Amino acid sequence: MDRHTRKELKTDKFAQGVGSGVEFLSHHRGQAMRWSLIGLAVVVIVGGIWLYRGHQATLRAELLGKAMQVDDATVGAPQPPRLNFTTPEDKEKARLAAFSDVAVKYPGSQEGAIAQLAVAAAQADKGQIDEALKTFKDISDNAPDPYDSVAKLSLAQIYESQGKTPDAEKLLRQLIDKPTVFVSKEQATLELAKAMAKSNPVEARKLVEPLSANPRTAVSRAAVAVMGSISASSAPPKSN
Repeated sequence: MDRHTRKELKTDKFAQGVGSGVEFLSHHRGQAMRWSLIGLAVVVIVGGIWLYRGHQATLRAELLGKAMQVDDATVGAPQPPRLNFTTPEDKEKARLAAFSDVAVKYPGSQEGAIAQLAVAAAQADKGQIDEALKTFKDISDNAPDPYDSVAKLSLAQIYESQGKTPDAEKLLRQLIDKPTVFVSKEQATLELAKAMAKSNPVEARKLVEPLSANPRTAVSRAAVAVMGSISASSAPPKSN
């Protein structure tokens, strides 16, 4: 799989892309988990701009804004007025430093949570799963609503990829009971069904079937895809 660019990830809206994401996940488990975390975190970063855009500027918002300018910087040929870096490595180093600065200076704040999500996504991108787990747990424990829900969903995805299904189920049921603007009840339900596909396919189908009623919605299309993955994962192996 070609490596996605940050620009592409920003345009990959989580709700719109959940259907194709389910299909990809069934074939590319490890890579899909990483890109799902990154894509979701970037959506939250962009959403964070909207959430505080109408509020009076603060030092926290200004510092986060500077980090976002680094995130939006170009590489190679300059494109004023955007920041520019010579190499992707230089940009990523500066980007991680900028978001880390916000996270360290303003823990527990909305801006700090947005910055931490960016850091955690970068850690997952690099395969630093233990570090990503630690960062996501810190967000879940200390971030204001609804950012903790993003961290919980990300933790559940990691646990699921590691075969820690009970841990994933626990977090996903919490999200179903308490959905947020960033993690809907439907998203959490679909993720829970995927986590239970092998261990309890009957229950997984019961979770997904109500979501597949209207074929014109993105959620129903995703539900149909999940039902297909449940059937495939629970089917007995073919004999030679």
